Amino acid sequence: MYEDMAPRLANVLVEHSVRIQPGDFVLIDGNPNAVPLIEALVMAVLRRGGFPHVQVDLPDLYERVIQVASDEQLAFINPIRAAAIEKADVRIGIIAPSNTRALAAVDPARIAKAQQLQRPLIEKLHARIGDHSLRWNVTAWPTNAAAQDAEMGLLAYTGFVYKACGLDHDDPVAYWANMREQQLRLTAWLNGKNHVEVRGPGIDLSYDFTGRPWCSSHGELNLPDGEVYSSPIEDSVNGQVAFNFPARYQGREVSGVRLVFKDGRVVEASAERGEDYLFSQLDLDEGARRLGEFSIGTNRGIQQYTGETLFDEKIGGTIHMALGNSYTETGGQNKSAIHWDMIHDLRSGGQILIDGEPFFRNGKFVV
Repeated sequence: MYEDMAPRLANVLVEHSVRIQPGDFVLIDGNPNAVPLIEALVMAVLRRGGFPHVQVDLPDLYERVIQVASDEQLAFINPIRAAAIEKADVRIGIIAPSNTRALAAVDPARIAKAQQLQRPLIEKLHARIGDHSLRWNVTAWPTNAAAQDAEMGLLAYTGFVYKACGLDHDDPVAYWANMREQQLRLTAWLNGKNHVEVRGPGIDLSYDFTGRPWCSSHGELNLPDGEVYSSPIEDSVNGQVAFNFPARYQGREVSGVRLVFKDGRVVEASAERGEDYLFSQLDLDEGARRLGEFSIGTNRGIQQYTGETLFDEKIGGTIHMALGNSYTETGGQNKSAIHWDMIHDLRSGGQILIDGEPFFRNGKFVV
């Protein structure tokens, strides 16, 4: 069962997501847990005339590095990684954790410092993504650790990932192409409008997006995928939200997060669990207290929380907001070393109004 998962997923990635062309230099980042997918990707890239390069990291090695390395070592920009980011035409990153809590015992201030010191490399990556000189995708491969977080056995979780990636369809590439068409109709309706209001249990929030486009994410940047998203005008966000899903970031989990925004900035924050880590990220830099992204999840093949943001932010009927760095394709101006997605469920109540007109109600589009 699911023996064809690696080649089917690799085929969608190279044909639909990053569209490998002859001569492309393709960087594949993963770890030994994802060997079946890495091997399938190398073969798929070769068949399309590309030049694959594999970077394999040891699982959980970063936990040791961040605790032992000096500040000088944390600040060191690895020239090999820098050159790979600079020269690659395509980057495919694979999430395949051995331990999703690997950084749970690391001092949050230490993690924040490492993020800040590596910011030049992060900004270079974002710049190449923003100017479309680097095609990229982040995908996932099922592991026991991820299955345990999702409260499933490995076989059940593999089936969940299979369906979330659209691999259960006769032609998965056609499935993602159809999602693209559907979502581009939504973004066409949104573009040219000005104001968002979100009302419902645990949320009362508004922002402006005048002059900033809405974009569709339909399997090109992530797999699985499914969202339409924008970047709020930085000083326009007002209101509050009490997120009803836990928030995961850098191997840490924070639950019961409540944020209050005034003129674009988080002015009040609390969490039922992990509050110290929440504040370590909010205080990381000037942009960390502003929203870089607002998004609506559209993947109806994902209907349950798993603890992996790559899946959870795509749950059909939810929204998510990202603290920190914004995307250039949506006209965002916010800069930060973090981009932390936090998810809120609207399937059991709530609505989104666009310029006062209902757009989304009880987890479904109404336009």
